[in-house]
Amino acid sequence: MTVAMGPRRCARWMVLLLCTLLLAFPSHGHRPAEAFVGAYGINYGRIANNIPSPDKVVALLRSSKIRNVKIYDADHGVLDAFRGTGLNLVVAVNNGLLKDFAANESAAVDWLNGNVKPYLPQTRIVGITVGNEVLGGDPSLAEPLVGAIKNVYGGLKKLHLEDKIELFSPHSEAVFATSYPPSACVFKEDVMVYMKPLLDFFQRIGSPFYVNAYPFLAYISDPDHIDINYALFQPNPGILDPNTSLHYDNMFDAQVDAAYAALQAAGYKDMEVRVAETGWASSGDQNEVGASVENARTYNFNLRKRLFLRKGTPLKPKTPVKAYIFALFNENSKPGPASEKHYGLFNADGRISYDIGYSGLLPSSASSSLLPMKDYQIIDVSSLVRSVSQTHHMLH
Repeated sequence: MTVAMGPRRCARWMVLLLCTLLLAFPSHGHRPAEAFVGAYGINYGRIANNIPSPDKVVALLRSSKIRNVKIYDADHGVLDAFRGTGLNLVVAVNNGLLKDFAANESAAVDWLNGNVKPYLPQTRIVGITVGNEVLGGDPSLAEPLVGAIKNVYGGLKKLHLEDKIELFSPHSEAVFATSYPPSACVFKEDVMVYMKPLLDFFQRIGSPFYVNAYPFLAYISDPDHIDINYALFQPNPGILDPNTSLHYDNMFDAQVDAAYAALQAAGYKDMEVRVAETGWASSGDQNEVGASVENARTYNFNLRKRLFLRKGTPLKPKTPVKAYIFALFNENSKPGPASEKHYGLFNADGRISYDIGYSGLLPSSASSSLLPMKDYQIIDVSSLVRSVSQTHHMLH
């Protein structure tokens, strides 16, 4: 039977249909402007007394064509140096500010007014990290983390910046109860108490999930059972996930998909995973197996090549992986094991630490001291040390 409707009644019917469709297919969160262009970024840490000035760092980044940069504070010297460069910059609310920001939205607003708003738009501040590796780390900061993030977002809304700046909080592997095989990864129960409200909020505002993924740390914790070639993107048999029948030929992809699996198990199947930190130390203590120039070059060369392909993972083949490399410089003042001082792609004087395709601020002999990748032989270091376990804390 056909029912005739007048124009007014038809319009009301269309509005009703539209509302029904919106309820049936809800949005997965309001997403701010894209904070990450392409797939490759760098962490610009500055716990050192001998690295180049920020203006020289800008020259280095531009000559290296690295557009995405993440720092661990909101240093005004860096913010000034980045004015007019077109480089995308992510600044940070460090862990020491979380309790104050959680207790007082005004403190968060004051921080934004002092460290973000005056520099826009000349300095392209595209993101803010709130806390670093909090959950699974310092339990006294777990509850304040959620409140601090909400108050920073509230401050961004008051300044009408919520559409221009992305908020996120990087997590270490310590938030996961297990990560092997990747499909079995879940969040720890004690972490989920705080992770759930955090993920609920990030889902609402459209923020991705950022993880610090270090095959190097996984390898040195169990060199007897992890094939170093699997950790370095070198030819190897790989692993087959028995639950999904997906094959992994490198640990980096497996770590990213483990994070996706944990999110899916927690009910956040549409949240994107990005990597806030990944890298390989070029030197370390005697018990830090695999920390060498050869392995650092191999990892970072292959990782760069993999990211530039802009491909996804076995579990998420249509979602290109985006990652910030750790780190821009070797940082001679960092505490902890010796490896913490030797993650840099560049030495303190601006020369390259090893050749992965960058030129550096000064000429270097690094490129001539290493064989081309096609002739490269990776030493078998798995027999050097039997049992090593090292916890990695980013102490910026």
